[in-house]
Amino acid sequence: MTQTIAPRVRNLVLLLLAVAGALLAAAAPASAHAALTGSDPRQGAVVQRAPEQVSLTFSEKVAMSDDSLRVLDPKGTRVDAGDPTEVSGTTYAVKLHGGLPDGTYTVTYQVVSADSHPVAGAFTFSIGAPSATTVTVTGQEAGGGLVGGLYGFGRYVSYAGFIVLVGGAAFVLACWPAGSGVRAVQRLVVSGWVALTAATLWLLLLRGSYTTSGKAADILDLDLLGQVLQTKTGAALVSRLLLLAAAALFIAVLFGAWDKREAEEKRDLTFGLAVGGGVVAAGLAASWAMAEHASTGLQPGIAMPVDVLHLLAVAVWLGGLTALLVALYRAPAGTPVAASAVRRFSAVAFGSVATLAATGVYQSWRQLGSWSAFTGTRYGQLLLVKIGLVALLVGIAWISRRWTARLRDGGRGAVPTKGDADAQEDAADDAVEAVNDAVAARSGKREGAAGGTRGKAAPAGASAEGGPATGPAAAPAADDPRRAAQLARQRAAMDAARQRRERDADPDRSGLRRSVLAEACVAVVLLAVTTALTQTEPGRTEEAAKAATSAASSSSSSSGVASGALTLDMPFDTGGQDGKGVVSIDLDPARVGANEMHVYVTRPNGRAFDVPEVKVAFTLEAKDIGPLPVVPDHITTGHWSASGVQLPVAGDWKVAVTVRTSDVDQVTVAKNAQIG
Repeated sequence: MTQTIAPRVRNLVLLLLAVAGALLAAAAPASAHAALTGSDPRQGAVVQRAPEQVSLTFSEKVAMSDDSLRVLDPKGTRVDAGDPTEVSGTTYAVKLHGGLPDGTYTVTYQVVSADSHPVAGAFTFSIGAPSATTVTVTGQEAGGGLVGGLYGFGRYVSYAGFIVLVGGAAFVLACWPAGSGVRAVQRLVVSGWVALTAATLWLLLLRGSYTTSGKAADILDLDLLGQVLQTKTGAALVSRLLLLAAAALFIAVLFGAWDKREAEEKRDLTFGLAVGGGVVAAGLAASWAMAEHASTGLQPGIAMPVDVLHLLAVAVWLGGLTALLVALYRAPAGTPVAASAVRRFSAVAFGSVATLAATGVYQSWRQLGSWSAFTGTRYGQLLLVKIGLVALLVGIAWISRRWTARLRDGGRGAVPTKGDADAQEDAADDAVEAVNDAVAARSGKREGAAGGTRGKAAPAGASAEGGPATGPAAAPAADDPRRAAQLARQRAAMDAARQRRERDADPDRSGLRRSVLAEACVAVVLLAVTTALTQTEPGRTEEAAKAATSAASSSSSSSGVASGALTLDMPFDTGGQDGKGVVSIDLDPARVGANEMHVYVTRPNGRAFDVPEVKVAFTLEAKDIGPLPVVPDHITTGHWSASGVQLPVAGDWKVAVTVRTSDVDQVTVAKNAQIG
């Protein structure tokens, strides 16, 4: 029965892996976790005078290289000068050549977000008036394409290897110590280690191409590999490889020295082995937490330990489930998994699910930020799918617990322990030795009687020794000890097959095997969705980007005749203490006549703070008007306001803000705004 089921299990698992691969391939292009929230000039803006620089603001810090930010003229020639620089917080800028002619210019960017994922995009602005352009940006493949798909698959294999390695070892240590001697379980845990090691090396090679060109030809570029090793993600992957060396030593002890100990000695060593394995497992989990979602954004000091707990709980639950499935289907008939081990795993799995629920709620709040993000963002939609799969998995696990409660270590459907299996094996060895002794004795008797019986025919129906004939193969088998041992092994195999049939005939155990198999199938798809989540822009970031785009569109529309609020964000740095921040100007309705103006001053982390003085001046250089000074009134912390601000003529006005942070430290920053 087991031989019949095994191919079906393999085919089903392969089918689910294919589904998982399809999910990963579909999710690979949506890998940006930092979003462009603003730019100067804005996307689609038409400015009357060529700007001195182009600045971009992201939702989180990003890593830039020399070619991360490029500006191209209508013919595709680069007009940026120098390398990109960090202006303030999450704003980055690149200088432009002077004397740029009118026309449409294209800004392309390709950076790496703080949580290790590539971000690429492009937009245009125009000087004087829009024009035709020959620039195309369709070749931007960072995070997508073939390399992106391969990188996503590598992430899936690394997660799967971690789960099988940690969960399988935990199942043996905490639930079924006798399983350390079962070859199928040993192969499972070692396979997890091999998969995680191979996937880590694979990700390390792909990383350079994944975050830059996206070309398969760059996978083996040693220069790119050297750059990767200097990044946070490269350090995390290298540390994972070092921890895997310690994990190999742990596996050798678990299936070597520890397995050969007697039961009493095993209990004495289990605690130390569990502590060592727990430290290695936590370190492996931390190699993800230190470089991905948890390492950036809100509360990283809390998020990283929570992420480690989440990963460990997933591994103990799903990895232990995989080990139980292998034990139920592939363990030898003489050493099937004990019912007590299944019950212990049921308790461990319950604790893991509780940990997953607690850490998952925190992670969901941190990554979504609002209820609307559940349905309004791709991250939220994938998270809903994940929650549904977890609920389905828990429901199937409840059915498995019912089958577990029916299992007994004695009576019908009894599960022999490892000691019982050893006794059976010793009995089989004794039987083989008895057969060999009998063969030797009968061979001696045959040699002693050979002279008296040679030349005489044996009576019909009798053997040469006077006993009953047992068939044509009886005499050769009696003369050949190897043949006798072979027959003994055949009888032992038949006995094992009979025991397996009896075991498989137990309805409680068969029901448990089916429910655990169903759990494992759901877990394969769940792991694919989880991997896709790690490659998807968090809902909080996506909503922030949408809000920024909406604000930019509103600002663009406000530059026409129609009324609407105009918002200008300008980073500043006076050079003194507390000299860095962002000053924001809100002008409503941003048209000719009287306007309401609000000024906000915030630190780089977004908190409002007061400065000694803020002054604003409006200048329309095209008509030689201004500067028109405005001194707003202080309203509350970080907020100034002025009403009745008169702008007499429509045009491209320069809005200059002077911020003074001390008696001697001040700076003036400016932006252009279209006033209708």
